[in-house]
Amino acid sequence: MVDMVTDEGESGKSLDRPGLKSVLERIADREVDGLVAAKLDRISRSVRDFADLLEWFSAIGASLVAVDVGVDTSTPGGKLVCSVFSAVSEWEQDVISARTRDGLAALRAKGRPISRAAVADHPVVAKRIRAMRGKGKTYQAIADALNKDKVPTLREASEWTVSSVRGAAGYKRPRTRKKAAVLPAVRRTGRATSAP
Repeated sequence: MVDMVTDEGESGKSLDRPGLKSVLERIADREVDGLVAAKLDRISRSVRDFADLLEWFSAIGASLVAVDVGVDTSTPGGKLVCSVFSAVSEWEQDVISARTRDGLAALRAKGRPISRAAVADHPVVAKRIRAMRGKGKTYQAIADALNKDKVPTLREASEWTVSSVRGAAGYKRPRTRKKAAVLPAVRRTGRATSAP
């Protein structure tokens, strides 16, 4: 029996998709033997997630097939090719992001607005904030001084805050590492399986 499952409008960036989750649950319950996808990037665009999926499919003894690239993970060569294609898909996404950043930087260098005002658009304010930080002033003290001197905020807020000064000073929140995919536990049944 073959069932068609779709995740309309969902991105392959995440494994947290209702259709995919339901298929993985059915595989874990041994209701189905594997997953066939029209395109590899519809399964996952994350190398880490895809590696976790490959390991999970291997442990459970199920097959993962990507029709567009003619790959079947029930074979060693299929597993290798699937991993390579997934890595290329993630690389492509990173290249697009880098091109977008570079394009926006070029527009900014030409003096064109690309978004709401930022401290780079106001060098006098940026220099003042850096100077106060260099003297050991806290973000709150800097916000208080800017508000006292009635320096307009960069984004038309009513007053400077700790977070607006911190952002203007160039603080960037550390990127959080993506959590590993949570895949369904394998349910044991009387059916023969190659899983350990």
